[in-house]
Amino acid sequence: MHRVLTRWYERMFSDTNAVVMLLVLSVAAASLYFFGNLMAPVIVALVLAYLLDWPVSYLVKLHIKRSIATTLVLLLFIALVLVFSFAMLPTVWAQGVNLLSEYPAMLGSFQVWLGSLPEQYPEYIDGALLDSIVGNMRGKLLAVGEQLLQASISSILNLATLAVYSVLVPLMVYFMLADRDKLLAGLDRFIPDERLLIQKVWREMNAQIANYVRGKAMEILIVGGVSYLVFVLMGLRYSALLSLLVGVSVLIPFVGAFAVTLPVAMVGLFQWGISPQFGYLILAYMVIQILDGNLLVPLLFSEAVNLHPLYIIVAVLVFGGLWGILGVFFAIPLATLIKAVLNAWPRQMESTDEPVAEATEE
Repeated sequence: MHRVLTRWYERMFSDTNAVVMLLVLSVAAASLYFFGNLMAPVIVALVLAYLLDWPVSYLVKLHIKRSIATTLVLLLFIALVLVFSFAMLPTVWAQGVNLLSEYPAMLGSFQVWLGSLPEQYPEYIDGALLDSIVGNMRGKLLAVGEQLLQASISSILNLATLAVYSVLVPLMVYFMLADRDKLLAGLDRFIPDERLLIQKVWREMNAQIANYVRGKAMEILIVGGVSYLVFVLMGLRYSALLSLLVGVSVLIPFVGAFAVTLPVAMVGLFQWGISPQFGYLILAYMVIQILDGNLLVPLLFSEAVNLHPLYIIVAVLVFGGLWGILGVFFAIPLATLIKAVLNAWPRQMESTDEPVAEATEE
């Protein structure tokens, strides 16, 4: 066993570049784990910088000074955010408050409908078993409603913090974009000279994360916009709120689409009951999800994030358990980083049997 472990260690860590890369990744992971909440504004600014780097670089190619290009792009982005905030957020907020006030009535209506199923289908549904399931489900849904209410109240109390972040984050984005080369050059002082593997992983991850951030932004806008149009045309209540939830849900692979199905179905069931209109709503929602997964995602991402669905689910569970909601949102980039590291890791001394044999002969 000792010889096996020794050979494995020599094969994996004989290259100094690999040891340096492991050290850098360990420091970064420990920083995120222990100081993730404090670094949240920096992470948000970094994501926005990746999102806006493409138009800034395009303007730079047109011989516009980088600082001027950064100012123009950032001002345009802030203007779009303000327009969206003043146009949509009041409606979304009002619909969210109304939905929370009607939440108990929706649960009661849903419970009444479930309670009628044993009478309609006595040979298929056990009434006692259904009552226990409904009781557990009602308790959990009420707990979710209370958590949402507490989160909304706490968000009101944290308006001062949000105001500070609304100033600091754009400033950090500006400096990240305008002084990108200087900042990257300044990091060289803290990285050892044995950085070949780090540079290889960085080049791969830089392109993939940039494509991922821009692709996810486009996916949120398209899925959310299409959902809003469909919900409005169908006359669904809380269309703005639900379409926003559907758009943001694409950030959480697989789990997000499943989680948003519940509020969409509950609102439709409360509004129309079991009717053809409710069936059309569910059908339209399923079509949106199918087109998103099978048409929009391949077009936007292509081979940028080439991960098996099983790896994505495991990444969501692991990183969500480690870092909460931030870990869920960044599960795919982190999984892509792990894949890039594994692909770049040197594999030396693959055949060590001959030296061992020669040593035994001597």
